[in-house]
Formats: sequence, structure tokens, C-alpha cells
Amino acid sequence: MTDAPRRRGRPSKRAEDGPGARERILAAARAEFAARGYDKTSMRGIAKEAGVDAALVHHYFGSKDEVFAAAIEVTFEPALVVSAVVGAGPEGVGERLARFFLALWEDPAARAPLLAVLRSAMTNEAAAKVLRGFLLRRLLERVAGELDVPDPRFRAELAASHMVGIAVLRYVIQVEPMASADPERIIALVAPTLQRYLTAPDPSDPKTDPSDPETGPGRRTGTEPVRPEGP
Repeated sequence: MTDAPRRRGRPSKRAEDGPGARERILAAARAEFAARGYDKTSMRGIAKEAGVDAALVHHYFGSKDEVFAAAIEVTFEPALVVSAVVGAGPEGVGERLARFFLALWEDPAARAPLLAVLRSAMTNEAAAKVLRGFLLRRLLERVAGELDVPDPRFRAELAASHMVGIAVLRYVIQVEPMASADPERIIALVAPTLQRYLTAPDPSDPKTDPSDPETGPGRRTGTEPVRPEGP
């Protein structure tokens, strides 16, 4: 008598399901994507690395795209990013964003999966699509929701593009002197630009009066030093 066929996506009795199984799978996925990239990583390989049946990986995540997206979320922790960076208010948001981003990349434990995500997205359209969806739904839309400015999503995308460009030059291509620059120097130079992206009035907006110190492009944005009055 033969065993009844298993339903698709259901773990077998041999699968080591139980407390921590999902976390083990995610840790294995991060390691596999970091070591092999998106193309060469398989659901079976992730299962082997996690010590579970491949059906259990499908049971929790469904597809490679979904486990890739989940691994990205574990790496970025978008809720914490938004709370730490934007939730404290507009004053100094550019510096907080730059500091958070650089600290994340400078952490060796986080850098490997981040490199895997970035490299995979640059060479594989399926991985790029997953990353775009994650950035839009889980991160940029949350950031935009906290910004009390016109076109908040576009501003959040500009800030993200700036930081991703730094990541590519510093950590992927390793262009000097960017690759070996002191993170504090990068933060000091980048923070005012990020602040402008996220909080400054849009000079192309017809409602913006260039001569108005409160709404014009020369208004204070929270990063400029305060100069004393007088001679």
C-alpha cells in the first residue's frame, strides 16, 4: 500500500517543525542569498541549510520571492527604521536617517545579507521586483506617511536613492576614497541633503515664494548652524 500524496505546501511528518522553525528558515535564507545570490539560491537549498523539509519552507513562505522578501524585512526591520528616524519629528531627520543607514551597513553581521539583497536586485529582475515592492510598501510609504510635506513619497524615494547610491559605491564597488571614508564624515556631508529632500519646500512648486524665509528654498531645515546676530 502506497502513502497518500501530500498536499502542496504542507510540511511532511519528517519536517522539523516546531518553535523557532520559521526563524531558522529565515536565517538560512539570509545565509544562502548572501553566499549564492538570488539566482543560485533554491528553496531546497534553504531547507537543507535550515535542517527542515523543503515542504516546510513552502508552507511558511510559498515561493522563493516570498522568502526573499521576508529575509529583507528581517534585515531592515522597517517599523523600527520609521520610528527611530521619522517618528521623532522633522528636526534632524536627515542626520538620523544617514546615521541609521551607515550604522546598519557598518555592522558586519548585517552587511552580508544587505550585500546579497543589493547584488541580487542589480542582476536579477525578479529580485529587483521583490526589493522594489518591499521598499515601496514596507518602508518608503511608511516614511512618506510621517512627512507633512507635498509629494512625501517622491521625497522619500529621493532620500532612498541617495543612500542606496552610497551603499553601491562604498560597499559593492568599493570606490575610493568613499570606501574607506570615516562614516562620521559621510554623515556630516550627506545629512543636509537628506534633510532637504525630506523637509524643504519644493522650489518648482508655484506656491513656493523664493523670497519668503519661511517657505522659500533658503529657509532653515534643521541642519544649518545657528549664526549669532550682529557684526
